[in-house]
Amino acid sequence: MSQDGPGSSSGLDRLSLNTATCKRLSLADCVELAARAGLGAVGPWRDRVQEVGVARAATMIRAAGLRVSTLCRGGFLTASDGRARRDALDDNRRAIDEAATLGTHELVVVVGGLPAAFARLGLPMTDADAHDKDIVAARDRVADGIAELVPYACERSVRLVLEPMHPIFAADRGVLQTLGQALDLAAPFPAEVVGVVADTYHVWWDPQCRAQIERAGRQGRLASYQVCDWILPLAPEPLNSRGLMGDGFIDFPTITSWVRDAGYTGDVEVEIFNEDLWALPGDEVVRLISERYRALIAPHLG
Repeated sequence: MSQDGPGSSSGLDRLSLNTATCKRLSLADCVELAARAGLGAVGPWRDRVQEVGVARAATMIRAAGLRVSTLCRGGFLTASDGRARRDALDDNRRAIDEAATLGTHELVVVVGGLPAAFARLGLPMTDADAHDKDIVAARDRVADGIAELVPYACERSVRLVLEPMHPIFAADRGVLQTLGQALDLAAPFPAEVVGVVADTYHVWWDPQCRAQIERAGRQGRLASYQVCDWILPLAPEPLNSRGLMGDGFIDFPTITSWVRDAGYTGDVEVEIFNEDLWALPGDEVVRLISERYRALIAPHLG
């Protein structure tokens, strides 16, 4: 991956602004902020891309001299209802097409939670889903869904990047909890088609974190590195409990060195869900993440 771009002279060439970090801003705003601050990339969420159209989004990002580090997100493949599964697969194919048009190789896949929790996220839910709490079966359906999507992704040179999620999100957002689980699921497929993302918020607690990052590196499956901090107390909505690097309890120098030693040379994407951060002006958010990146992460990237 080439690292040439606006950030090449600012020391921020590998820093990417995930649009969720500035959730209330448009894609155009995020692109302008990233380019003006000297970042090298952006990581858009699909809702922001769809607001302007994928072709226009791709043109906008390229014109600013930025890369697309990843597209967030595909996934939610755990439905047991046949129609819901078909709809989810169709949506993932659209996401793959969007990633290809944007020029990114990496589509982050949040695999989905238990069908019994679909209503919590406003997802369609059948009567059968309402009583489906079988996490083993849900993981099996994820594996089946990935297998079905692999040929389509391969044809479009897009990699499905599995995101393990902290156990507090197992019920509603992701039934894969560890990098080890994600790598096991990826194992039957080529590394250039199915990979994993190491998101510090989700993996920092795992006793096998270092070993599994090393494993991902050996296999060529470490497709993305996302950063934010684990802060306490948790927000009433735990999803929005992410913090700026350095405000919580994650050891970024150590984890970053593991990622570096695993051979990762791609972008470092800052993805923070936090109501207080969203209330700040966008340029202040980018200033803060840039400062924390320079202090806690860049010195350990090698």
